[in-house]
Amino acid sequence: MADVVVVDYGMGNLRSVEQALRKVAPNADVVVSDAAAVIANAKRVVFPGQGAMPDCMRELDVRGLHNSILEAARNKPFLGICIGLQMLFERSDEGNVAGLGILRGEVVRFASNMHDANGDKLKVPHMGWNQVHHGDHPLWQDIAQDERFYFVHSYYVQPQDASLVQATSDYPQPFVCAVASGNLFGVQFHPEKSHAAGLKLLQNFMQWTP
Repeated sequence: MADVVVVDYGMGNLRSVEQALRKVAPNADVVVSDAAAVIANAKRVVFPGQGAMPDCMRELDVRGLHNSILEAARNKPFLGICIGLQMLFERSDEGNVAGLGILRGEVVRFASNMHDANGDKLKVPHMGWNQVHHGDHPLWQDIAQDERFYFVHSYYVQPQDASLVQATSDYPQPFVCAVASGNLFGVQFHPEKSHAAGLKLLQNFMQWTP
């Protein structure tokens, strides 16, 4: 039984996530796997994602991992990263594709005509370091308010239930960048690329007992 499994469905930044977990939990058994049985037996699960959501959902189904992810997200400490967060919701504007439907809400695209306070046009995808305004969830322990995390995304989640929201960031308007529900936590940014603050969040996840 692995201490933590990083789900491999061909679409995530797996090795960076794996290396970050090994750094924050050097004594843990960290496994990267695409096997449903390995995921089912893991103590905790990290669900990363990169690329386009329709491709990610298709690969989940092709590899027979759909039900494994649903079960893990209901029953054990579970961390979704980037598209691994977006896929937890019901639907995405990206390809008008259905998500896993674990959380109610949808995934929408940033507007194409956004401008910053100086009137300069903002690029989509949103890429780079942004401050995060977070709540008091255990995964934020010892992480300063308005700490900066690394983002690469064109879409963001809009939960139906405001109580799910655990953090927001601004581009230029506030958007949801972290959610939590019971044993489940999801972030839009990449903790594995966010230096000390991101490593601290991953360490908190490895110690979390929801």
